[in-house]
Amino acid sequence: MPRITLPDGSVRQFDAPVSGTEIAADIGSGLAKAALAIQVDGDLRDLAGVIEQDANVAIITRESEDALELLRHDAAHVLAEAVKELYPETQVTIGPAIENGFYYDFAREQPFTPEDLERIETRMREIVDRNETIVREEWDRDEAIRFFRDWGEEYKAEIIDSIPQGEVVSLYRQGDWIDLCRGPHLPSTGKLGKAFKLLRISGAYWRGNSDNEMLQRIYGTAWPSEKELKAYLHMLEEAQRRDHRRLGVEMDLYHFQEESPGAVFWHPGGQRLFQRLIRHIRERQEEAGYVEVDTPQIMDRSLWEASGHWEAFRENMFTSQTEDGRLFALKPMNCPGHVQIFKNGPVKSHRSLPLRIAEFGKVHRYEPSGALHGLMRVRAFTQDDAHVFCTDEQITQEATAMCDLILSVYRDCGFEDVRIKFADRPPLRVGTDDIWDKAEQALRIAIDSTGLRYTHNPGEGAFYGPKLEFVLRDAIGRDWQCGTVQVDFNLPQRLGASYVGEDGARHTPVMLHRAMLGSIERFTGILIEHFAGHLPLWLSPKHAVICTITSAADDWAREVQASFRARGLLAEIDLRNEKISYKVREHSKAKAPVILALGKQEADMGTVSMRRLGSKEQRVLTLDEAVDLLAAEVVGRVNP
Repeated sequence: MPRITLPDGSVRQFDAPVSGTEIAADIGSGLAKAALAIQVDGDLRDLAGVIEQDANVAIITRESEDALELLRHDAAHVLAEAVKELYPETQVTIGPAIENGFYYDFAREQPFTPEDLERIETRMREIVDRNETIVREEWDRDEAIRFFRDWGEEYKAEIIDSIPQGEVVSLYRQGDWIDLCRGPHLPSTGKLGKAFKLLRISGAYWRGNSDNEMLQRIYGTAWPSEKELKAYLHMLEEAQRRDHRRLGVEMDLYHFQEESPGAVFWHPGGQRLFQRLIRHIRERQEEAGYVEVDTPQIMDRSLWEASGHWEAFRENMFTSQTEDGRLFALKPMNCPGHVQIFKNGPVKSHRSLPLRIAEFGKVHRYEPSGALHGLMRVRAFTQDDAHVFCTDEQITQEATAMCDLILSVYRDCGFEDVRIKFADRPPLRVGTDDIWDKAEQALRIAIDSTGLRYTHNPGEGAFYGPKLEFVLRDAIGRDWQCGTVQVDFNLPQRLGASYVGEDGARHTPVMLHRAMLGSIERFTGILIEHFAGHLPLWLSPKHAVICTITSAADDWAREVQASFRARGLLAEIDLRNEKISYKVREHSKAKAPVILALGKQEADMGTVSMRRLGSKEQRVLTLDEAVDLLAAEVVGRVNP
């Protein structure tokens, strides 16, 4: 006779084991109609699942937080059913829900086409209209293997064969389609609704191993409502319009090439933008009491073994062996080098702490070629890295100051919507549980002292310590994890760092790791997309382009350019014998923030006709007025 406690605290008693369907019906007919699944003591289950003992139960509807992943998982199954109906020779493999959607991998000799996606999506909608009941079945493991092999589904049979003996093998049946799955699932295909869309086709290796055969992956997205689907598709269109890879070419900022995959070739304009960011961070750090250092790009394997990176990060490190047999690694992180600087010379006193060390360090990490993505995912990048060596008692004060500085820098760069996540110990880590308990408690006390809101991100800490993750939300609602603050008791101990305390004894310092932009390359890409290339004037690679309408204004254009440069403004000059409409169109596409049009009239009057990017308004100003106006936006924010 189970006693069911509902989220509002009310209790319902049943005379026999009861299903989620029956509980929802007992509460009300409206809830019974809307119910998709149940949550039993925090675990998501099929609505038809039976509860035999006392439990806390919540009914999951489309409005529930847990509904989204459930809908996307079912969309993947409906996709697989549609593909098998249309292309029976195709083998299905796996199809999970993912962030913003779902995918399913298929083995098929003939490539899918965009026209195929339209057919498949139409068939998916037909399957929803059929409202096929979805039923969970438990099978004998060997029987399930035989079933899928007889059906020609070798991949499914291989998956089941890898399931340990004794584990439950659950299959889900919907209509004539049956698939291996742990579940849970919706009660029927009709509950999925039609707020889904197939997006694209890509390749994927079986089980993610490049030694295995290549499969075809169909991606899709699914949402609880048509309104949310339309909003997401609009965001995708906007993201494509803002794509930094395209804008980077149009703005002539950088390029990539195969001879150095995952490394950026910065052009003059891109380098100006890149260095402006560094300059701004440098100024903010100096104000906050940081000193800047520079550490070697390549160091002996022994240092990386001592730090723990060799064990935890080896597969991501580039290495080189010299003729004398020594093995070196390009640094994937700056922290071990900063410990060496702290250790060098006489032992530090507690009076010299905190010591704040910063570096714009170039690091190298191996990323699979398929994961590389413009500036967002590279193999060589620059971190605005810093490490503060302090005592236990200074952790809260220093971590709080770091949080304030990071959020302030984001505001400088145009990001007001920032979320913070607390990431605790990962499965692969160095150090004892006692040290981790101490580090997590210290970081939690620090973030609580700030009054900032944060969420928990379990198991996502660095391998040497817990961290705060700073997540920026951009202009079209996408989240980007950039900055971090980490409390580390492990690395300074492993590398033998110490200071002399008030008691005259040696103590191990605490090491606070801090990055604000993270990868400056990646942050540059985020900036470009956030502003759709229309960067704030102080960050823009050029402040203005001076375009002549007639050659009679050439000398005046040179005077204007000289006046701009004298005030620290970067102004390019375009004296080509082209129509002004052509010049304006070309420079607007390249995202020149200000365009000055100069003709004979402007030359005679000593004025400029100025137009801002994205505006149709054209203002006629004296040269001094134009220079003063733009210099007020730029000079003082950054020193070009």
